[in-house]
Amino acid sequence: MVTTTIRVNPPSPTRYHDSGLSSSLLSLQNTNISSLSRKVTSTAGSLISPFSDSLVPGSHYHHAMTEVSKDLRRPSIQKRVFSFSKSSPSEIVRSKLSATEISHRALTYLPDDLLRDIPENDSAYSLFQGFRASVDTAAAKKHREGKNLLGDVSGPDSMPRLTKERDVMNEHLDLLGVRKSIASGEIREIDTKIARLTAIRGTVLERLALLEQEETELEHELLELDNRIEDIQYDMVEANSPIGDEEGEGAAGGFMSESIYSKLPSPKGRKHRPPHKRKSMPILHEHMPPGSEIKEIQCHADFITALDFDYPFGKLVTAALDDTVKVWDLNSGRGLGLLEGHHASVKCLQVEDTYVATGSTDATIRFWDLSRADVPSHPSSNSVTHKRGPQSNQEEDFEDDMSAISSPTGPMSSAGTHDCHLLTLDSHIGEVSALYFQHGTLVSGSADKTLRQWDLSTGRCVQTLDILWTASSSAASEDSGWSITNLGRSNSRTNLTEVKADFVGALQCFDAALACGTADGLVRLWDLRSGQVHRSLVGHTGPVTALQFDDTYLVTGSLDRSIRIWDLRTGTISDAFAYENPITSMQFDQQRIVSAAGENVAKIYDRVEGRHWSCGAGVEGQKEDRLSTPAIVDRVRCKEGYLVEGRRDGVVGVWTC
Repeated sequence: MVTTTIRVNPPSPTRYHDSGLSSSLLSLQNTNISSLSRKVTSTAGSLISPFSDSLVPGSHYHHAMTEVSKDLRRPSIQKRVFSFSKSSPSEIVRSKLSATEISHRALTYLPDDLLRDIPENDSAYSLFQGFRASVDTAAAKKHREGKNLLGDVSGPDSMPRLTKERDVMNEHLDLLGVRKSIASGEIREIDTKIARLTAIRGTVLERLALLEQEETELEHELLELDNRIEDIQYDMVEANSPIGDEEGEGAAGGFMSESIYSKLPSPKGRKHRPPHKRKSMPILHEHMPPGSEIKEIQCHADFITALDFDYPFGKLVTAALDDTVKVWDLNSGRGLGLLEGHHASVKCLQVEDTYVATGSTDATIRFWDLSRADVPSHPSSNSVTHKRGPQSNQEEDFEDDMSAISSPTGPMSSAGTHDCHLLTLDSHIGEVSALYFQHGTLVSGSADKTLRQWDLSTGRCVQTLDILWTASSSAASEDSGWSITNLGRSNSRTNLTEVKADFVGALQCFDAALACGTADGLVRLWDLRSGQVHRSLVGHTGPVTALQFDDTYLVTGSLDRSIRIWDLRTGTISDAFAYENPITSMQFDQQRIVSAAGENVAKIYDRVEGRHWSCGAGVEGQKEDRLSTPAIVDRVRCKEGYLVEGRRDGVVGVWTC
């Protein structure tokens, strides 16, 4: 029996000498301490003393220690003890907690940004294997290639050596598998990052679209504010300047010498304003993939004959065989009004800043100023837009747009554009098929076999160029391989296309230089100062329908199905390519040549990369998502990668290229 004595120093009695209550408390505390001491003694004795009657005190304790020593001599127990002694505290905790619980406790305290970047652990290799595999094995490969394993297979030590070499090669093979798994994991990680960045890019792209829309609205409000200020100033000037009879007579006497703009009637409070220049241009289409559809507008219910726009997401002017000319807002897709005045369909038009020139089969040219238009504040009911964002549901958008496009085009009011007309030029006696204006000078070509130069400040024709007379004089002086009787006619290949060719298919001027393409397949370079042909470019076998030039090159399109690039410095063809159908429209810039070649897509030739590709609703991926086959594209216009194409069913598509 082992006796345990616990001594507790009692508190000093001096703290309780004040009263008899202190003595009572002291005696009670001593009693409790003595009772606790007896209980501890009895408990220790029961633990160490034997449970059975034994003559030897403490034999139970020694018996228990003997049993423990026997168990410790077992190999399994020793292995567990040694492994436990080598374990770290984290491994001990991990052995008591499941992996799922540990992952849950670890991820609970991580922010969401870090949780999204955790890769999936689907690799069958450990971190140490990955470290070994990351070591360059070029030396081992070189050693293996320079060693002839089959050269000496005889001898007593050949078998162990070959076995060792086989083990080494198996190890290298396993390491190569690890490296392959690491490379595959890196590829999957890169794909995940690309998908995440693509989603972020789509979000930022939508934000950019909203910013550009807000910018357009602010520009419109600023323009309205400037117009109101000018109207108020105009009214103040009119109120402070009385008009007398003498001034009226003087004005009448000098009427013929005044500018054409001063003769135009204008309502009170409105006057001729200079074109509005935007402070910033939209750049949304530059960040979209080439070939992306931006919008579709059902502009007309008939064949679109001409179209042009001022800048991306700006104003669009379209003309069709329904004898209407309409103005559209490319940003919202709504109609802004009609340009009424022509008595027949418009075959050519050009938009420059806010000015529009239209040439019609009624042999007249009309000049318009879109800055005079009153833009409605609410969207038009007859406009159909289709703007497909990077994260939109394309199937639902397509069904909604197709159901709306299939409906007939509603009437459009001309109330907002009745003040846009500036002047009418009517010297031609045949339909106007081509025109171009720049810096106050306009040149037009007509079926009356003439080119006319106009002064837009006075509205007068300042020069007339007779193509037939020039052709006859050139034919008499030199043998060029064609005759006057061939003018206006097409060869057998062109007849197969069933496309009517205009006598003057296209023209462009810059200062005194004028390029003109006619139905005889010739491209004539004129000097407007002398009125003579400076050079004739021979190469096309069909009527020229499209033409454009810059400082170095001139690009032409023809009904002979070819597009030719001419070097203006030498007058020779630097490049040419052909399509399966006639070229009806074409435009180019420093990077691409966009053309309409009798298909339901726009043909694009990338001059930098030297490749041809198609853009439009007729592309295989776009065609499969549509309810009906898209119509043939006949008119294209492209500026800064922003493509607008007009089809034979009156639909205008807007794309990125």
